[in-house]
Amino acid sequence: MSSSHHLFRRREAAAPLLLAACAGLGLLALGADARAEQAPAFTLSGSAALTSDYVWRGSSQTQGDPTAQVGVKAAHRSGFYASAWGSGVEFAPDTHASSELDFTVGWAGKIAPDWALDLNVLHYRYPSTTVDLNWTELNGTVTYRDNYWLSLAYSNEALGSQDRGIYSQVGARFPVSDALRFEAAVGHYFLDDVYGRSYSHGQLSAIWAFQSPFELRLTAHGTDRDAERIFGDSLAGSRIEAALQASF
Repeated sequence: MSSSHHLFRRREAAAPLLLAACAGLGLLALGADARAEQAPAFTLSGSAALTSDYVWRGSSQTQGDPTAQVGVKAAHRSGFYASAWGSGVEFAPDTHASSELDFTVGWAGKIAPDWALDLNVLHYRYPSTTVDLNWTELNGTVTYRDNYWLSLAYSNEALGSQDRGIYSQVGARFPVSDALRFEAAVGHYFLDDVYGRSYSHGQLSAIWAFQSPFELRLTAHGTDRDAERIFGDSLAGSRIEAALQASF
């Protein structure tokens, strides 16, 4: 028997195996599609943290004191989401502000293979205050490859005033391993309409995900002199923040 006939016989024998393999791959694909269709329409996630200082855009919101923070987020598979987040705060005594609640609605998702977009409306609320400190802000963040971002925020009642404020930030994260990463960001807050001046700040963080779902975060913050003139030396300037966070 010729070698070509042997080859033909082998191909005949392989044909049913190829058909079975193709059928198996088809069934796996159908199963994957079915699982995707069965994925829940909504997902719920959250976080809780203990921090040595609540630092927001370079300035302390707790007079340098520790506080607890907790948040929850509901997201639809279309990309739309809503979240609530709370923290203790310590403002000037005459405000009687002791807590902050942030409510957010927005959309987040991929706009290209390497690019993601998050657009949202964020409302800051201070339930215990005796003065009107509540305000709302529009936010947008563009992220590249999950590691580099540019954020812009706008409000016509910045920091509870009746004036405009625009905030911008550029940042990057640098993964070292599955458990360790560094993050750095620089921001500028345009507050000329509110305080007659603007300020810049920067931060550098080391994050250690030592045991799921926990991680430790150590952040060095620094602001320019304009921030100290606006908020005071005790709230702005240089400071270190340490936090223990759990995500669920």
